[in-house]
Amino acid sequence: MRIKVINPNTTESMTWKIGEAARAAAAIGTKIVACNPAGGPVSIEGHYDEAVSVLGLLDEVRKGEAEAMDGYVVACFGDPGLLACREVARGPVLGIAEAAMHAAAFVATGFSIVTTLARTRVIAAELVERYGMTRVCRAIRTIDLPVLDLEREGSEARRSVLDECKRAVAEDGAGAIVLGCAGMADLTAEVQKAVGVPVIDGVAAAVKFVEALVGMGLQTSKVGDLAWPLPKAYTGALAHMAVTNPPPSPMPTPRGRSTPRRSASRSASTRPAAG
Repeated sequence: MRIKVINPNTTESMTWKIGEAARAAAAIGTKIVACNPAGGPVSIEGHYDEAVSVLGLLDEVRKGEAEAMDGYVVACFGDPGLLACREVARGPVLGIAEAAMHAAAFVATGFSIVTTLARTRVIAAELVERYGMTRVCRAIRTIDLPVLDLEREGSEARRSVLDECKRAVAEDGAGAIVLGCAGMADLTAEVQKAVGVPVIDGVAAAVKFVEALVGMGLQTSKVGDLAWPLPKAYTGALAHMAVTNPPPSPMPTPRGRSTPRRSASRSASTRPAAG
């Protein structure tokens, strides 16, 4: 199985960190391809950054399709361009916010999100509502430090994340913590040991969910709004973004399963009685 993990910003040190977290989570036999676009913002800290990053992100997904990737992870907590990526991919495409919130809801009745800049709180809040997590999300907390501080030696960011997670448990009654930035992927074990509740890194969660979906033989639905983009010309600098419909491909056979033998499909009424 091959999973492409895409950091939508262009900071290679963060891409390396994300790739290490993904590989640590992946099963034996899963190959992780971690990458970032050649151009775009060095960090994603608002609506504008997200919008600009999506073009490079889509390019990476389309390259992944040519490379026969089995699935994708969008490694930014704003889940930028997630539905657009699903339109141009056969395999499952997961955002780390969606994956992390679902994982947290599996292991606790309430979780808090700890993210970076205060200005991104509204983006996280919109995702909480979109993913149906309003009832279980206790709070969205911020350390109000730039994303790239997580990459800087000697920064206060690591300590700030840890302190905010402790407050989330003590003050919010959070039974789990969701780390609200892919750049926090290397903090999971340290924070979990310190706060004593499950701490979820969305990169690891998304990789495991992609593995599960691919193992079940599930691909992105191509009926309705996630069907392949309609073929049309794109002009100017975006001419290369035009998409032509690929040939339809059948759903894969779930890994580890085989088609039942005909004899096994007999109804109970035709089977010999026991004894």
